[in-house]
Amino acid sequence: SVRLSGGRSRCEGRVELEQGGAWGTVCDDGWDVTDGDVVCRQLRCGWAVRVLAGGAFGRGTGHILRDEVACEGHEGHLGDCPAAPDHDCSHKEDAGVVCSEHQEWRLTGGVDGCAGRVEVFYHGTWSTVCDNAWYAVEADVLCHSLGCGEALSRPSFAHTLPTRMLYQCGGHQPSLAHCYSVYNKSAPCYQSRAAGAVCNGE
Repeated sequence: SVRLSGGRSRCEGRVELEQGGAWGTVCDDGWDVTDGDVVCRQLRCGWAVRVLAGGAFGRGTGHILRDEVACEGHEGHLGDCPAAPDHDCSHKEDAGVVCSEHQEWRLTGGVDGCAGRVEVFYHGTWSTVCDNAWYAVEADVLCHSLGCGEALSRPSFAHTLPTRMLYQCGGHQPSLAHCYSVYNKSAPCYQSRAAGAVCNGE
């Protein structure tokens, strides 16, 4: 099996493989988007929007299990891809990937990182969030996930990015990624403005 470690969600991180009951890493020699696509697809994380080399997600531990990975793109699992059995790598060359289903958030234009317009990184690009389903629970989920406490208010801003996301949370989820979402569909966002949040910062 395969997993991604050291990232901000299960869909980005250092690539780790399980072999013989122990987890190890993949060397970045020859690591490219085709290889990353296989990992993302195996994890049901979409496709690779970025592949990273040089231990970008931190150095792993255990054995380095693959080098010169050369997926053709049709493989169902990373373990099915051709690779060199031997390596001349260290963990500072651990390979990583960011998949399209990875989401991260930021608040921009406020006095600090705990206030401003909500922006989400998804499918490899930053989007604004539509405010017509942006209620106290959604703002609270965001503030908590950013380590910013609870939401005090929900100001609205202009949409100035080309893509948009809409969230609906049924309760206090660990992050907005656990809530129902609609990406870049015009109807749910009709006549919306861009959602914002002011968190109490605690």
